Amino acid sequence: MADLSKLKRRSTLGAPPPPAEASSNLEAAEIAVPAPPPAERIAAAIPSLAGPGRRVRDGRSARRTGRTVQFATRVTPDFDEQFRAIAERDRLLHVELLEKSLSAYERSRHLGE
Repeated sequence: MADLSKLKRRSTLGAPPPPAEASSNLEAAEIAVPAPPPAERIAAAIPSLAGPGRRVRDGRSARRTGRTVQFATRVTPDFDEQFRAIAERDRLLHVELLEKSLSAYERSRHLGE
């Protein structure tokens, strides 16, 4: 059997402070403040996203698609706003709008040849 008597005991934090030095927050009244809606919390946390005429959308309503390869790019703020507005209006995932855009582009190239 293992001899545990040789192990050092970790030091403790010491004695707690006297009640006079402790915070009085436990005696204060508890007031429940309702949390703002998610979009407002995001806008408050990231003010650059919530400029005039811009809405903050959350991705919690996204659904599983089976797509596994990540695709990222940089776009202008105007493009981003227009793209997101179209996707929301037509109730499309961003990837679905990209796929439709690519198909339309390919069709227009073949028509021009």
